[in-house]
Amino acid sequence: MPGIIAFDVNETLLDLSALDSRFQSIFGDPGVRREWFEQVLKLAFVSTIVGSYSDFGAIGRAALLVVEERRKKSLSERQRLDTLQTMRRLPAHPDVKEGFRRLRDRGWRLVALTNSTLEAAEVQLNNAGLHDDLERVFSADSVRRLKPAAEPYQMAARELGITTSDLLFVAAHSWDIAGAAKAGCRTAFLARPGQVLDQLTPKPAFTAADLGDLADQLMHVGHEPAE
Repeated sequence: MPGIIAFDVNETLLDLSALDSRFQSIFGDPGVRREWFEQVLKLAFVSTIVGSYSDFGAIGRAALLVVEERRKKSLSERQRLDTLQTMRRLPAHPDVKEGFRRLRDRGWRLVALTNSTLEAAEVQLNNAGLHDDLERVFSADSVRRLKPAAEPYQMAARELGITTSDLLFVAAHSWDIAGAAKAGCRTAFLARPGQVLDQLTPKPAFTAADLGDLADQLMHVGHEPAE
C-alpha cells in the first residue's frame, strides 16, 4: 500500500452543490450548475484529446458561455466573473476534515492533484480550511495537460520522488479513476452524490461512500503506509 494519497479537488474534496443557489439566481434553475460543470469537463476532455491546451479557468468561462447560449440567457461580464469566482469559495464536504485527520494519524502523507491552476487551487483549499492538511498541491497546469491524461499523475509522482505505482489516487469521477489507473496509480473511488463508476473503468482498489469510509477500509485491510 502506498504511503502517499493524492486527492482530486473539485467534487472529491469540495462540494460543488454550494454553487446551486448562484445558478438558481441567474438561470432560475439550480440544475444548471450540473449542466455547466458537465460542459466544463467536456471542453477539458477535448482540450486534452486534441492537444490544444487551455487552463481550467478559461475552460470554465467558455463552458458558461455555451450554457448561456443554450439557455438563451446572456449574462453580463460581472455576472460571469462573479459566478466563476464562486468556485474559489466552495466548502469542503463534511467528511473531509475528519477523514484527513484520521489518515494523517495513521501516517499517510496527503497531497492534492487538480486540473485547476495552482493559484486557484491554493485559494480554494485555503478558503475551505484544507490547505494546511496537505503536504503539497499539484496542478495539471504545470504540465499543460489536463487529467485524465497521464502527465499530471506522472508529474505528481515525480515531484514526490516516487513512481505512480506508489501513489494512491482518490477521486469522485470515473474518468479520473480511469486516467490514474492508466498512468499506473492505485485508485480509490469516492461515491459522492450522483457519481457512479462505469463498467469500462478499471476497478479501483477501494470504493467508499466518503472519506471516513475510506479511512476505515485502509485500516481494516491491515496495510500500513510504506516507509
